[in-house]
Amino acid sequence: MKTEIPDLTGYQARHFLWSVENRVGHLTLNRPEKKNPLTFESYAELRDLFRLLADGCGVRAVVIDGAGGNFCSGGDVQEIIGPLTKMDEKGLLEFTRMTGDLIRAMRGCPQPLIAAIDGICAGAGAMIALASDFRIATPAARTAFLFVRVGLAGCDMGACALLPRLIGQGRAAELLYTGRAFDAAEGERIGFHHSIVALEALLPTAMKLAAELASGPTLAHALTKKMLHLEWNMSINEALDAEARAQASLMRTNDFRRAYEAFSKKQKPVFEGD
Repeated sequence: MKTEIPDLTGYQARHFLWSVENRVGHLTLNRPEKKNPLTFESYAELRDLFRLLADGCGVRAVVIDGAGGNFCSGGDVQEIIGPLTKMDEKGLLEFTRMTGDLIRAMRGCPQPLIAAIDGICAGAGAMIALASDFRIATPAARTAFLFVRVGLAGCDMGACALLPRLIGQGRAAELLYTGRAFDAAEGERIGFHHSIVALEALLPTAMKLAAELASGPTLAHALTKKMLHLEWNMSINEALDAEARAQASLMRTNDFRRAYEAFSKKQKPVFEGD
């Protein structure tokens, strides 16, 4: 039985802002008075939204940002951290698995995700940025994987798996052991941020990149994202075989033929995602 794919252009979010224009989704964490912290409900809705982002949903790229000069300060101290101190083991495990499922859903959705980071980007907020495919920051961005600062291990929401792969084992270990914040310049130097732009250019830059990706070959982007994650666990020989199969499958698509025909006519290809 074929699963019906929802049209997310009309999705009504309850715990953040969501809009779609020209096939680009724009997700804004929207609790600016508290630096956009997450609650049990917003964690779950974010997870569910990224699970819904499937081929054919009307969205080809997503920009994630925060309202009011900050990206996300992590889990809400009063609404999450306080209640966690009173939960039993079963409840705690349900929560930690749910937060991990948010990262799994972000990595599993086919769209490229672009984090536009200003101000505080800490804890779970840093993990949302890390799980994105691109990270663009302002000079005011300050990022911290601060789990140890509240008596927890650095191994939260996949941090010990994802961060070393992005910036290297040594740098990741230092950040996860100390929980210290790093500024935008350091973030760019160690490879966490792709670029630094002025505040007024942050959203336009992220949206421009998203629009370029949205106009590209949708199936090819989705498969690139999938293989980037799958090949972490492969040997070189396994990866070569997997990439051969992946590329051969795309050579049967209409977008591949469109690109060839446009190239032959010295035109820019118009990709339609099939």
